[in-house]
Amino acid sequence: MRRRALVLPLLLLPAASPDRLERARAEAAAASARADALTRAAIGEGAAADRSAANRAALARRVRAGEAALAAARTRSAKADMLAVAQRVRLGRAEQPLARLLAALQSLARRPALAAVAQPGSVDDLVHLRAMLGTALPAVRARTQSARADARHAAALSAASRAAAGALRAARGRLEAERTALAMVEAAHRSRARALVRSAFSEEDRALALGEEARDLADMAVAEGAARATAASLAALPAPLPRPLAPGVIPPRRPRSAYRLPVTGVLTAGFGEVAPSGARSRGLSFTTQPGALVRAPAGGVVRHAAPFRRWGVVVILDHGAGWSTTLTGLANVRVTLGSRVAAGAAVGRAGKTVGTELRRRGQPVDPVMLL
Repeated sequence: MRRRALVLPLLLLPAASPDRLERARAEAAAASARADALTRAAIGEGAAADRSAANRAALARRVRAGEAALAAARTRSAKADMLAVAQRVRLGRAEQPLARLLAALQSLARRPALAAVAQPGSVDDLVHLRAMLGTALPAVRARTQSARADARHAAALSAASRAAAGALRAARGRLEAERTALAMVEAAHRSRARALVRSAFSEEDRALALGEEARDLADMAVAEGAARATAASLAALPAPLPRPLAPGVIPPRRPRSAYRLPVTGVLTAGFGEVAPSGARSRGLSFTTQPGALVRAPAGGVVRHAAPFRRWGVVVILDHGAGWSTTLTGLANVRVTLGSRVAAGAAVGRAGKTVGTELRRRGQPVDPVMLL
């Protein structure tokens, strides 16, 4: 009986074959390489985001410089407008004497020549006026041309200033659009970097889980070899001779274990085994014949007996003192909520796969230790 008790846990554990160990190590190395590649990619995305941020800051400075230049251009345009207005005022003042002179000349021109000759002193006055006009007209013309040139220059300055202001506004609009585009690129790079960092963390966790599986498989292989050697040495020993019983004495029954397997089938996942998805098993999983009888591993009260998501029909048994068992993958149940079942009592029929999880105050416990 002791030899059987030693061999049973070994049979329930998943086989630690060399191929499986090498595969776990290769998957762990591949996951670690993917994590490193994702980390490098995340660093690259972060650097690109930093470059975009620097370019955006430079554009912001260029926008501020353009705004300052635009303000200066506006000031120059306003000053040119003021100069043009002052120049027009001065030109108007300078033209007033010339306008009066022209009006007087036009008045004289409309008078008949005979009247000018008949009027006393008219010839002398006319000669005097002619001499005065000959002296004053060149100066008036020069001042008028200078005032007109100043007015044209002020108008040209004003137009150039307005054109420069328009060009600066257009340039500022282009800079703002470019800065917005860079901000969007920076945000996209940073979002990509965060996603790559999360993926790298996931791959690192997967690599750690696969590394733990490889170490567990290596330890299991050592333990398996030692257990087989011990089993072989025990099997080579002669079996003990039973002691004869006294007349009338009933032989004692073999004590039952405190916990039993819920179904007969092939063990497909052991306690603590890492699945391909990286999740660690918290119980045992068996492949069974559909419709196989599922029994209670230990006595208890039914706390749940209904379908639950993708786990099929789920039965939860409360054994008391903080112990509970969760059975998954049932096709149907024979128990009701709140009913009490004994150890080994039928609770339902199995589907293709049945899982069992033993917990102590919510913490998973390896049921193999109690078998």
